[in-house]
Amino acid sequence: MTAHVKPKALTDYRTRDFRMLIDGVWTEGTGVIERVAPGHGSVVSRYPAGTKADAERAIAAARKAFDDGAWPTMTGAERSNVLLKAADLIAARTDELAFLDAVESGKPISQARGELGGAVDIWRYAAALARDLHGESYNTLGQGTLGVVLREAIGVVSIITPWNFPFLIVSQKLPFALAAGCTTVVKPSELTSGSTLVLGEILIEAGVPAGVVNIVTGTGLEVGAPMTTHPGVDMVSFTGSTAVGRLTMANAAQTLKKVSLELGGKNPQIVFPDANLDEFIDAAVFGAWFNAGECCNAGSRLILHRSIAGEVTERIADLSKKVRVGDPLDPQTQVGAIITPQHLEKIGVYVDNAAKAGASVALGGKALDLGLGQFMGPTILSGVTPDMAVAREEVFGPVLSVLTFETTDEATHIANAIDYGLSAGVWSRDFDTCLTIGRKVRAGTIWMNTFMDGAPELPFGGYRQSGLGRELGRHAVEDYTETKTLNMHMGSRTNWWMPR
Repeated sequence: MTAHVKPKALTDYRTRDFRMLIDGVWTEGTGVIERVAPGHGSVVSRYPAGTKADAERAIAAARKAFDDGAWPTMTGAERSNVLLKAADLIAARTDELAFLDAVESGKPISQARGELGGAVDIWRYAAALARDLHGESYNTLGQGTLGVVLREAIGVVSIITPWNFPFLIVSQKLPFALAAGCTTVVKPSELTSGSTLVLGEILIEAGVPAGVVNIVTGTGLEVGAPMTTHPGVDMVSFTGSTAVGRLTMANAAQTLKKVSLELGGKNPQIVFPDANLDEFIDAAVFGAWFNAGECCNAGSRLILHRSIAGEVTERIADLSKKVRVGDPLDPQTQVGAIITPQHLEKIGVYVDNAAKAGASVALGGKALDLGLGQFMGPTILSGVTPDMAVAREEVFGPVLSVLTFETTDEATHIANAIDYGLSAGVWSRDFDTCLTIGRKVRAGTIWMNTFMDGAPELPFGGYRQSGLGRELGRHAVEDYTETKTLNMHMGSRTNWWMPR
């Protein structure tokens, strides 16, 4: 049994009311969305229920700010200074932002604070890239020709973010779009909009002009859909499920918008007998239970060499029993609440179906009754085979599937035999083995003898149905640009129609 931290009722908390940001003005909606804290069972936030008309007004504001406003024509240094000020203001409001993310999403408060620190680092990195964005020149085309390739902001960008990392994921998109000179319409998840709306306050204080960042709250049907179809939008950056990503891509195709998609994952960790098992056990527990498994990068598949599978599974189960599950606001909590009762039920169905298909529940497997909220402790399924749904589909919960292999080729085959390709890990003291796996596994990130490390300098994104494009890295800002060729001719030009 895992360690439990029972939630305390939010008796001293006053529900917070928010408004949308459209063209620099804080705006009410025609309806209200109430957010019930998944870890405490009480209403913690109220947001406007935005409509198609609200989305269209926000798009019009962003369009005007891009076509006629100052932001796209500022120097890179000027935009950089605004982003640096925003980073400082985010850092100053870390406790407030972390609290909102913790109560609205159910993630542990200590984890939320760590995510805020990572977000500040990303904003500062994007600020540096604003000054470094540049094109190319070609003076090798002959004496009469000079070629110059410009990078220009793509225009209005719709940014749609999920509920599992409310502030961190908007920070993987928005500062890079702003660094490039774009204007934006942001739709956070209707489950976790609070911290993004506070970000709107921060950006106004930092000096972002009206209309450059608009934040519209509401559902995907009412707000998200028009943000992906409207002809006034030039690009869509979406993070969420693969199913909604397909719909987003289809919607954007109507007007041939550029699309960046960061979607699902079913990420393997491949472990060889010569691995440092002490370090791996810790990484396996972290990779599986971080954010209650509600993470596209979760290490939800262990592919263990058959000779060590029994020992490793037992050791992971023993360490997982020490993981503290419960109140998101307790600094000692490591696994918080599940986002909604419906999602908790869905996770349970995956576990039950796996057991019916022949898997064994080595740990957990049931929802936890902690008095308030909805929780599920670490769950380990052994004896999983590659054909089972729990081994192929994204459960998005604290469920770890254990599979086994004999040869390197079998391990890579199991790793690649799914629709996703976001990330993977490989554990071996033999670096030839690590590089072999790293070259053969089709995923956007391969961790070697570690798991879920990251830095703003390193690109992030997936293969196949894990998405299109890359976030972070020095090319992230370039993703929000178009290239324009200036082909300049000097001196006289030979007339085409004259005989030679």
